[in-house]
Amino acid sequence: MLIGDVARRSGVSARMLRHYDTLGLVRPTGRTGAGYREYSEEDIRRIFHIESLRSLGLSLRDVGRALDDPAFTPADLVDDLIRRTRERIAAETELLTRLRRIDAAEPAGWEDVLQIVALLQELGSASAGRRQRAALSSVEEAAVPVEALVEAALSETDPNVAGALRWALARSGDDGPALLARGLGSPSAEVRERAVRAIAEIPDDRATALLREALASPDPVVRRYAALALGARGVADAIPVLVDTVVEGTNDVDAADALGALASRPALADRIATGLVDRLAHGGVEPPARRRLTQALADVPGATASRALAELSRDEDRAVALTATYILRLREAR
Repeated sequence: MLIGDVARRSGVSARMLRHYDTLGLVRPTGRTGAGYREYSEEDIRRIFHIESLRSLGLSLRDVGRALDDPAFTPADLVDDLIRRTRERIAAETELLTRLRRIDAAEPAGWEDVLQIVALLQELGSASAGRRQRAALSSVEEAAVPVEALVEAALSETDPNVAGALRWALARSGDDGPALLARGLGSPSAEVRERAVRAIAEIPDDRATALLREALASPDPVVRRYAALALGARGVADAIPVLVDTVVEGTNDVDAADALGALASRPALADRIATGLVDRLAHGGVEPPARRRLTQALADVPGATASRALAELSRDEDRAVALTATYILRLREAR
């Protein structure tokens, strides 16, 4: 069979068949009297084998080894092909994500496209300083897609860059809370913390609603940051978690401040005082936690808090008694 007939039958161009001949992959078995290449049925079967192996991503060199080396084993090569294919898919997925983000920013011209690309590259830089500058520039210089800011915020480990990203997200528009909410369900505790802290800095109703839901999170860190943010927003639902935070001793000063701010509303003062007193009466509360609870009563007005402090001034724990006495004197001086 002549080369033109083989090309039509196999779908491999005559030019590629001549290339295979040059490489020694498929040498035509015979020649016609006029010197033209003449392929046998065995040659054609080899061509189909070559094309099948090439469809798996093998190079022509690997194809030649696979067909001609009796000692060749495919396992290692197939594993390598799987690895390379995964890397290629990851690279293509990253490119697709970047293109979608550029499209979402609705650039007006190529200058906008180049600026967005530059900022996206900076957000992924190994330099914390460059990442921070990109986050701070994202609001004013170019409309970096919110999705990119969220992804960066949920993965950022540098506290300064993380703060800049939260600042940018708080000014980035409407989609931030919904995208950050996915981070609250992450299997990673670090990602959950970054998500709730970013949501806490977004001053809108959707963020507040997410923070209310986060009060029921099984993650104590998520609950704590949600309660602190809600307390600052005047949301009474945060009171029980804020009291727990005082007991736990992490962010307890911030929690006490939030309780004091909430207690400035007469309708909440007795509720907060009762919550603190109930925890003080709990037998399982350690002495340091009882002292923190006593201190938290300082900014809670009303008779309930005053009665509790009077009783605590006679507490068996001298530190608690002294703290309560000092607070009572301050209250009387007012």
